[in-house]
Amino acid sequence: MRATAVRPPAYRKTIAHVSQRVLVYSLLAVGAFFVSLPFFWMVRSSLMVEGDQYVWPPILWPAHPVWQNYADVFMIPYIPLPRYFWNSIVLVTLATIGELIATSMVGFAFGRLRWWGRNFLFGVLIATLFLPSQVTVIPLFLFFRQLGWLDTLLPLIVPSWFGHAFYIFLMRQFITTVPAELDDAARIDGCNTFRIYWNIIVPLSMPALATIAIFSFQSKWNQFFEPLIYISTKENMPIAVGVRSFHSALTLPGGTTSYNISWSHLMAATVLMVLPIIIVFFFAQRAFIQGIVVSGVKG
Repeated sequence: MRATAVRPPAYRKTIAHVSQRVLVYSLLAVGAFFVSLPFFWMVRSSLMVEGDQYVWPPILWPAHPVWQNYADVFMIPYIPLPRYFWNSIVLVTLATIGELIATSMVGFAFGRLRWWGRNFLFGVLIATLFLPSQVTVIPLFLFFRQLGWLDTLLPLIVPSWFGHAFYIFLMRQFITTVPAELDDAARIDGCNTFRIYWNIIVPLSMPALATIAIFSFQSKWNQFFEPLIYISTKENMPIAVGVRSFHSALTLPGGTTSYNISWSHLMAATVLMVLPIIIVFFFAQRAFIQGIVVSGVKG
């Protein structure tokens, strides 16, 4: 006689489902705690009186937070922090605009247009991702020196207007998910290739473009190695390199520097540098996640 499978009661399924969700959220909470701990420690250190960072056992949160540290970092005479912020804003804005224009057009060419050698050149483009950036530092430095671009933001902005291989890959992957029938319908209505790109592909690719914008903003805002190579004047430094100046933020009477590290000022300047990235990510995280998911659906 055939045995009949006995279904577990509904409450057992409910308990198993709730237990699974509790376990998942607990693991996520633990992970979020460890990820956010360095930022919390940085904020806590920025609100301390200089020297309290060395107290043992460590102080979890200062009893009297010194918010004046955030105002002081803007008033150190030999560290032009507002100028650093302005340079980074100019760099991020122009570079991100260039990335969006270049990657959308090149991604459209690789994902939609049919031309000889397309797959081969796309393979070459992907191969450049395996080339370490340090290999090209010396040739690019000599090239920018010949152009007279050293000690300006141009070496950091102009290359973005030629696109980035990873961003082009993301854009091409997204464009291949857009139905090709839309192009055929547009051509019947009299649209040329540019109007198909501008009126159809670009509006439908907003999730991917938002993802690229976030990536570009984050990479350019945090850029440290390239500005350190190409820029030598303090007034032209972006914020990521400018914060490094706070290693000598203590000023002695008479205007001379002590060349010691003021951890309170250094942490306050670092918090101000990181804050825009956190704000941008929280406001655009939906578009960021959607762009990453959809960009990898179709190869």
